[in-house]
Amino acid sequence: MKGIVLAGGSGTRLYPLTLAMSKQLLPVYDKPMIYYPISALMLAGIRDVLIISTPTDVPRFRDLLGDGDKWGMKFEYAVQPKPEGLAQAFVIGRNFVGQQSVSLVLGDNIFYGHGLSEQLQRAAKQKSGATIFAYYVKDPERYGVVELDDEKNALSLEEKPLHPKSNYAVTGLYFYDNAVLEIAAGLRPSKRGELEITDVNFEYLKRRELRVELMGRGYAWLDTGTHESLMQASKFIEIIEQRQGLKVACPEEIAFRMGYIDEAQLARIAEPMRKNDYGLYLLSLLDGASAS
Repeated sequence: MKGIVLAGGSGTRLYPLTLAMSKQLLPVYDKPMIYYPISALMLAGIRDVLIISTPTDVPRFRDLLGDGDKWGMKFEYAVQPKPEGLAQAFVIGRNFVGQQSVSLVLGDNIFYGHGLSEQLQRAAKQKSGATIFAYYVKDPERYGVVELDDEKNALSLEEKPLHPKSNYAVTGLYFYDNAVLEIAAGLRPSKRGELEITDVNFEYLKRRELRVELMGRGYAWLDTGTHESLMQASKFIEIIEQRQGLKVACPEEIAFRMGYIDEAQLARIAEPMRKNDYGLYLLSLLDGASAS
């Protein structure tokens, strides 16, 4: 399975923070925002990832992430000239995806919870159809909403409905078979002038090929589109990490624990950062590995 991180947009709701910098390069506590969606793909077992961003920001992401080799990954980059909908990612990334299945994650979404890895890997192993992740929220009118039957099967999808049929919001994490390329290519722009991801999901729903993974009470799904939500996300990550002494969405640790990189490679990554807590944490992983 291939992975796509959509990290474009103008970030106007975060002005002036984003006047000269992509939103997805801003810090969420101790790491750049884009580390979090990349970590979700890594936990799903995906190692081949396309980063889509603006013409201005693609070089900055390349400077930050490189070709992915340091994490045992492979990163490629593509330009989104202007934001024309989430489903545009499959038009831009068509050649990258090729004949494979694909996961799309939004660059400003953060996922956390015990059992998340298992859910992600289960979705990645599906041979056909689509899987979306749904999260219970108190204000579903702000999101795409999925209505479920008693067996948690999808009945309907609506985009920011005035009268939501459920409290389950569709998160910014999607898994699709290769048919998504043709579905996206055949979409017509919505009234907003965008290729809507809801229309993609609705097509899978019509085909009876849409699965829903529910993220329960023990999960956190955070977006970071406003100053308030950005600060809340940082505080949440800080509290978890300080309380447990374990990092959330640390790509180096994920790569090491999943066998993408070895101890020598982790040591090379950690050495330049040994004067801060992040580097010391990576070095502690080596100590733990040696002890075991």
